[in-house]
Amino acid sequence: MEFFYASLLCLFVSVIFLSLHLLFYKTKPASGGLPPGKTGWPVIGESLEFLSTGWKGHPEKFIFDRMARYSSHVFRTHLLGEPAAVLCGSAGNKFLFSNENKLVQAWWPSSVDKIFPNDNAQTSSKEEAIKMRRMLPTFFKPEALHRYVGIMDHIARRHFADGWDNKSEVVVFPLAKNYTFWLACRLFLSVEDPAQVDKFAAPFNLLASGLISIPIDLPGTPFNKGIKASAYIRKELVAIIKQRKADLADGKASPTQDILSHMLLTSNEDGKFMQESDIANKILGLLIGGHDTASSACTFIVKFLAELPQVYEGVYKEQMEIAKSKGEGELLSWEDLQKMKYSWNVACEVLRLAPPLQGAFREALADFSFNGFSIPKGWKLYWSANSTHKNKEFFPEPEKFDPSRFEGSGPAPYTFVPFGGGPRMCPGKEYARLEILVFMHHLVKRFKWEKMIPDEKIVVDPMPIPAKGLPVRLYPHTS
Repeated sequence: MEFFYASLLCLFVSVIFLSLHLLFYKTKPASGGLPPGKTGWPVIGESLEFLSTGWKGHPEKFIFDRMARYSSHVFRTHLLGEPAAVLCGSAGNKFLFSNENKLVQAWWPSSVDKIFPNDNAQTSSKEEAIKMRRMLPTFFKPEALHRYVGIMDHIARRHFADGWDNKSEVVVFPLAKNYTFWLACRLFLSVEDPAQVDKFAAPFNLLASGLISIPIDLPGTPFNKGIKASAYIRKELVAIIKQRKADLADGKASPTQDILSHMLLTSNEDGKFMQESDIANKILGLLIGGHDTASSACTFIVKFLAELPQVYEGVYKEQMEIAKSKGEGELLSWEDLQKMKYSWNVACEVLRLAPPLQGAFREALADFSFNGFSIPKGWKLYWSANSTHKNKEFFPEPEKFDPSRFEGSGPAPYTFVPFGGGPRMCPGKEYARLEILVFMHHLVKRFKWEKMIPDEKIVVDPMPIPAKGLPVRLYPHTS
């Protein structure tokens, strides 16, 4: 045993010396060579710094420090166990988004497969994701979205009645997650019972934290908790899927009522239907994508409206004009949401300053050059929303909250990217717009509010959230 510990100590010392050498070794910019940058520590590279700037509330610091030190267009790093190049600015976004499935393809760490295991040995997780994206437009096309507005309004009324009304103080982020998750469960699975929705809530929080974490599968780590939460949720989803199968067979469920029914009844080109475990995995991914980012956006809308009374008044005036046009108990319509132009400009400015999607990875399919530097095949590529959102080159006075940026034709192409871009732009973008606007309508119609922690810290894990969940004091409108 002593020999083991001595050997371990020697290995540790060797790693430290090697790490220090690599940490301070920087490549020099050279036309035609690799982008400038540094490799960081062995194995983990610069992953800890990449993640820790988010934990400290300034995710853009990792990007802007290196843009200033190496290049404002592209720099080299090492993230999540892989050599990587970060492409910056609108030119970097345009290059990656327009070369999707040509020079680059989507990539996520192999650790993600442990949280989203693929039970189909014939296809990769990447291929399964492509199939899923082909299926989604059916559920996010205009005629489907028109139907969702009334359902969203119905759920929002119940949500505010249960979680906000008759309370003097609330913590916003958990309530926002409850609202968006309830909507996702209702629209994707036809699950509306609050008790059944709450049953999933805590495991989903653990899963989301585990997705973007150091992939150490030891008891108690976020990654380990994420794996266990995923297994639990998939087991519960399989039970729901089995029940839906029976209900469809007995005529108790509609073939067109939601995404779950569609998945159960749709075969592939070979006439084969998806296995229950495959459907569970896809629904799991949809539930995460369908609520996590929107809950962050709703939370920051509450934050900024509390800080900016004049912006609140603009939203309030617009929403009350719509409220006064409705009859008693009449639900919001698609036409009502189209009138919420100022409210959506406000939401877009929130998404610019606090983008739920900080960026995403791609993988180089072939050797190519970008901005005079070589990117080898297999390298991972990262684009960052903050490289444009908080860049004065694209948004003058980038820290200033200014909804007028989105009037008229709005920001220049490839600069405002909260939903990504190109073929992989979030297919649920319009769905997110609807749920955010419905939330804003019911919020300002009922209350004014003030933050209870004036300088509450913001952390990014993996999305931006207030460290204490944004507690606010509510002041209901008297009329």
